[in-house]
Amino acid sequence: MKILITGANTGIGFATAEQLVKNGQHVILACRNPLKAQAALKKLRALDQGQVDFISLDLNSLEHTRKAADEISDRYGDLDVLINNAGLFAKTKQLTQDGFEQQFGVNYLGHFLFTQKLLPVLEKAPKARIIHLASIAHWAGSIKPNKFRAEGFYNPLFYYGQSKLANLLFSNALAERMANSTITNNALHPGGVASDIYRELPKPVYEVMKIGLVPTSVPAKLITDMAIADHWANRNGEYVSAHMPDWKSPHAKNQQLARKLYDQSIDLVESFL
Repeated sequence: MKILITGANTGIGFATAEQLVKNGQHVILACRNPLKAQAALKKLRALDQGQVDFISLDLNSLEHTRKAADEISDRYGDLDVLINNAGLFAKTKQLTQDGFEQQFGVNYLGHFLFTQKLLPVLEKAPKARIIHLASIAHWAGSIKPNKFRAEGFYNPLFYYGQSKLANLLFSNALAERMANSTITNNALHPGGVASDIYRELPKPVYEVMKIGLVPTSVPAKLITDMAIADHWANRNGEYVSAHMPDWKSPHAKNQQLARKLYDQSIDLVESFL
């Protein structure tokens, strides 16, 4: 199987790539930092199992995201699994190259465009799967279009929550829209994980927080199952958790909100489709 993972050079993405390569899969690392990607590539190829490639992907730019998707289509033709893993937590207000709040733009909107562009590639596989990394932090967010560009007071936790809620709603919307297709969509909460996502937190906060964190191998095992296990072949529209409760917020259960966000997002990326 050809499996593409965004943000696969470190953290959960790398741990997942490692498990998939050990299972003999063809893994494509889609990463922003070429030096870190090459280091990850070297480690994974040293396993002498499966196959590993690298594609440059900067979700901070919709134009770069569009080009990366086109390159994947030209280079591979078809794709069995897309794992939308890349993400960041920004403690200060930052904007993407297109003027969107960075967490919304990178964690969600870039992945939205990337996925839309790759749907025809996924449809060429006999049976394809899309896996969206959400988070229990989606409880902290809501969908506010006036906040897509970080207008007004900046609360980083709200914006992170909004981005993760958007990921979960995207999975729900796609699962509904593609219910009769050959592509399944599922989302997960990886749990509290000792990964680079927390690198922007103050060190004293992280030192306390990491006591309850689990290794990246824990969510990586779940994601690997979701990607290649037979018992996930026909599961669609689910939200699961690696080691914590998989409770959905009222916003996350709102399918009308999922449909509305989907339509709004199409409008936001229309010129790049």
